[in-house]
Amino acid sequence: MVKQSDWIWMDGKWVKWDEANVHILTHSLHYGLAVFEGIRAYQTHDGRTAVWHLDEHIRRLFESAHILMLKIPFSKQAIAEACVESIRKNGLKECYLRPLVYLGYGAMGVYPADNPIRVSIVVWPWGAYLGEDAIKKGIRVRVSSFTRMHVNAFMTKAKATGSYINGVVAKMDAKRAGYDEAVMLDAQGYVTEGSGENIFVVRDGEIRTSPVSSILRGITRQTVIELARERGWTVLESPISRDELYTADEVFFTGTAAEVTPVREVDDRQVGEGRPGKVTKAMQEAFFASVLGKDEKRAKYLTFV
Repeated sequence: MVKQSDWIWMDGKWVKWDEANVHILTHSLHYGLAVFEGIRAYQTHDGRTAVWHLDEHIRRLFESAHILMLKIPFSKQAIAEACVESIRKNGLKECYLRPLVYLGYGAMGVYPADNPIRVSIVVWPWGAYLGEDAIKKGIRVRVSSFTRMHVNAFMTKAKATGSYINGVVAKMDAKRAGYDEAVMLDAQGYVTEGSGENIFVVRDGEIRTSPVSSILRGITRQTVIELARERGWTVLESPISRDELYTADEVFFTGTAAEVTPVREVDDRQVGEGRPGKVTKAMQEAFFASVLGKDEKRAKYLTFV
């Protein structure tokens, strides 16, 4: 359950947590047309709080809205400032931020006509998405029977609420079968990503990740690619087959929520030595050094509160 904070930003106003409500006929609630972002703020090594990749997340929020023809009634700067102020107003040192752009109450039916476009920003304390043990020991995953949405079925570069039904059913299926997470394949049978994370495979010192043609362009994914290349590893963006997960030396997920999470088992087959490998641990160390303000090269990605 989400840990409650005090204030939520809704359409430019501050609303108490328990009073931040929407009408039951809110269009996006019925038809799933909305876009959102997941952002993290960390307490850095010197005690200050900083939002990680705020500008990139706000840019992607506006790009998602543009793809789906939602005109956000606030500027990028206003949304970014509201994100930072949400952290201050709630007195949080570390938190997760969820900006949401959605269609409000008005016309019903598939065509939303002139329904108002509304914006909210919620912040709350949130630890490791898949659990602290997942970060340290790795997780068990299952390849889902549900196919990841194809680019002709939905626009995969929009971080849209409705598209996450695909991942929700895949994860529910995996959890009920005793696994921690799902891996999804595309219509051709190649690995795309997890239910809400990007995926990396390591074999013989070479790192591969699925191409962005059919996945959401992950912000953490791009940071990890940069960090790996700086450390001398070859990183390729190329198709990955299901059985290449089985024979990999290492597999790990990345994402704002998941951070860098090792995978120790796929479809009941042990990955490598069954624990986080050298590359995964190096990426974890480099990633957390960056978000905690210890990497001077990535200070530009930190927006201090």
